[in-house]
Amino acid sequence: MTTTAPRVSADLPVTALRPSRRVPVDYLVLAAVLIVGAALPFVLPTAELTIAVRVLIFALMGIGWNIMSGFGGMFSFGHAAYFGIGAYTTAYFVAELGLSPWLGLLAGMAIAVVAALGISYLALRYKLTGAYYAMSTFAFAEALRLFVTGNETLRRTVGFTVPVLPEQSLGMFQFSAGSPYYFWIGLLMVGIALAVSIVFVRSRTGRFTMAVRDDDMAAAALGVNVLRYKLTAVAISAAVTASAGMLYLQFTMFIDPDLAFGASVSNNAIITAVVGGAGTLWGPLIGAVVMAPLSDLVAAFLRNPPAPFEFLAGHGGLDVLLYAVILIAVVILLPKGIWGTILKKVTKK
Repeated sequence: MTTTAPRVSADLPVTALRPSRRVPVDYLVLAAVLIVGAALPFVLPTAELTIAVRVLIFALMGIGWNIMSGFGGMFSFGHAAYFGIGAYTTAYFVAELGLSPWLGLLAGMAIAVVAALGISYLALRYKLTGAYYAMSTFAFAEALRLFVTGNETLRRTVGFTVPVLPEQSLGMFQFSAGSPYYFWIGLLMVGIALAVSIVFVRSRTGRFTMAVRDDDMAAAALGVNVLRYKLTAVAISAAVTASAGMLYLQFTMFIDPDLAFGASVSNNAIITAVVGGAGTLWGPLIGAVVMAPLSDLVAAFLRNPPAPFEFLAGHGGLDVLLYAVILIAVVILLPKGIWGTILKKVTKK
């Protein structure tokens, strides 16, 4: 009796193995986003411009998480680790060494990539997948938070405050309060991150990474180096997320262990991508537009709740609880996120 080998190639999604025909349109959309975005500082008041910068920070975090977890299929609860490495490395370069934050950005991205590759290689090498991999990333971020909290060189719980310069400086990435340059530079960083995502998705590496995400056993049977493509997504993801940490530091001029490595940082990255549409190019940006202003509203509400809700004042962690409720609601009502749902409806037509 003879048997026929299964045609595993038929099980792999066609979109994961062929270049998307929508990619040229994505480049045009990116150009339009950058052009329209560049004009916003001319029409937005200072308060709204501050929120717009936070949108860009959320977008960078969401894009970074999406590359690993959306395109790569490796769910992470620990992206605060890479955000914090980017922020703390830059803070040390600026506050302790007197060097440019741009050098700190490069160093922070490099350290984040090495750290991400190290923890992910060990986790994947020992077959930690799914929830086990997610928990390993959370444990790594928490370990970094505890390490920084107890490290005198990194100023323990005090954190770093960026020295204020007497005049504006592009080289030191420091401008006056309300300056549009923070937004323009942040917009450029988001544009680069989105361009990287587009190139990644269109590339052979990206297509095989998504094939591994959808069915790693079938991909391996076709001769795909599963570990290599997963680690590639991890490295790119860590670098993008580290850049978000640098932007946050330079905009707020302060960082401490909780702001850098706290669970809320990872939560923001996750919910931004999931609400917008994990595994899509534009989902993280759309999620950031929704979640950054919402996070400010939630924070303001919990700081000074109205009369019927005064009992909520002073209770920490309620913001995380609320985000969890939002995340559950999105997963139930819009399992593909906002942009993913729109794409699904358009495709059906």
